[in-house]
Formats: sequence, C-alpha cells, structure tokens
Amino acid sequence: MSQTRYEPPKQSAFGQFFDSLFLLALVLVALFVPLYLGLAGGGKTELKVADPTTWEGLGQNAVQTEQWVKLGMTTETPATIITYSYDYSFNQVELAITAIVVMGYFLLLFRFSKIEYRDVIAERFGQKNGARNE
Repeated sequence: MSQTRYEPPKQSAFGQFFDSLFLLALVLVALFVPLYLGLAGGGKTELKVADPTTWEGLGQNAVQTEQWVKLGMTTETPATIITYSYDYSFNQVELAITAIVVMGYFLLLFRFSKIEYRDVIAERFGQKNGARNE
C-alpha cells in the first residue's frame, strides 16, 4: 500500500505578514479599547493625612519610616503612594459574564479544532468506514 507523501497547504509570505499584522492589531484593540471606554482601571481615592511633609503626618511608624529611608525615599516621594487608596471592588455579574464569555470562547475553539483535526486526518488518511466529518 503506497500512499503519497502529505503536503500541507502553503501560505504566501504576504498572507503570513498580513495575518501577523491583523493579530497584532486585534491584540492592541483588545488592550486599549477598554481604557478608552473607561471600562478599565479601578477608582483611586485620595486619603486625608495630617501633614504630608512628615513621616508621622503620613501615618508611618518608625519601622515603616526606616524602610522608606532604606529605599532612598524622602517624605515627598512616597506621599502620592501612601495618600492614595485604590478601589479593588468588582461587580459579580460582570465577573460571571466574563467567565461565561471566556468559557464559550474555549468551547468554540475546541469545537473548531476538532473539526479541523478531523479534516486533516481525512485529508491525510482518507475517510474510514463511513466516518463522518462533524
């Protein structure tokens, strides 16, 4: 039984270049559209401190002050870090929707991969005993 050697379909250099640019554009859109729409980045609230020019006024004890000094910081440098509180809350409904979308994407990916895998096997080895292509 002699079979011909399998030769996968070839893609042109232009096609590969276009695919790469298209995927790069999709990644950039996926990363930056939420920022432009205001959907990303948690809220930041400024905390009131007694005196932002002293360590005690920033609410830092002796041990914390020593660590800041070891890092080469003065009171002005970490004041913006210490006096801002970031909001890490999230909406459970939005989390559930995101989880469903991600799971749906992977199910779709597995489904298409299964179909493509069967197509490649059928192309390489031929259909066997009424095997169907789903």
